[in-house]
Amino acid sequence: MSLLRRYAKPIGVGLIVAGYLFAAYLFFVTAPMIGTFGFDAFAYWNVTMPDPYEIPHGSLGSYNYSPAFAQVADLFSAVDLWVFLWVWTCLLVGSVIYLAGSPGWILVAFGVPFVALELYHGNIHILLAVAIVLGFRHPWTWAFVLLTKPSSGIGLLWFVVRREWRPLAIALGATAVVVAVSFLLSPSTWFGWVELLIDGVGIAPASNNFMIPLWLRLPAAAALVIWGARTDRRWTVVVSAMLALPVLWFAAPAMLIGVLPDVREHRRRRQATERAEAEERARASRVA
Repeated sequence: MSLLRRYAKPIGVGLIVAGYLFAAYLFFVTAPMIGTFGFDAFAYWNVTMPDPYEIPHGSLGSYNYSPAFAQVADLFSAVDLWVFLWVWTCLLVGSVIYLAGSPGWILVAFGVPFVALELYHGNIHILLAVAIVLGFRHPWTWAFVLLTKPSSGIGLLWFVVRREWRPLAIALGATAVVVAVSFLLSPSTWFGWVELLIDGVGIAPASNNFMIPLWLRLPAAAALVIWGARTDRRWTVVVSAMLALPVLWFAAPAMLIGVLPDVREHRRRRQATERAEAEERARASRVA
């Protein structure tokens, strides 16, 4: 155990350096050579109403989220693609900084290969983590999760187990309001999305995904968040939502930086407890 502690820091530094080298390779070698930077983000810029699902699933520019998100994304094409990609990437970078919170953790977060992959492709996993973290104070942010990656809504079991009915009602109510407004604007698009979801059930995962079907991951995700709710471990909500993603591909673990706010809070509480105990011991020694 002492040997592990002795080499933990140099190993950690080595892994971070390796992560940054991987990120540099992605952005400065792969991007110019293959031209796949923003592969997923392109779908958000390219989406068009009233038929956002016209491009086959898995193809460049294919869109798989709800019509509500599509109706917003339809506005993105008002700017050039390169402008959108820069703004989108800045949003993701800002989200990483927000979740990491402190300079040390920010340095670590950007050295994680999963985060580099997420920034490179421009998916929404980091934004999902932000929505979940904010959801403890502002439950309406869960609408973003439910309207993009519905199965990740398994994290709402946190409120059910803890009998926190008000935040649960806000989360579901906000989602219902968005769905109602969106449906009134484009009913046929919603039927198209439901059809897309049904057709996607049972499709074998692609080679760049973790080969674990959703039906197997969902019970594990539910068990984890139920345990977390009973033991007051907020990080389990983020992890369970990640496990329950419709498609668990190699950049999906970028969501796990959403556990950092809970890690920081746990450390803050532990340090406060240690300070209080130290003060109590000092006070007792003075009295003695």
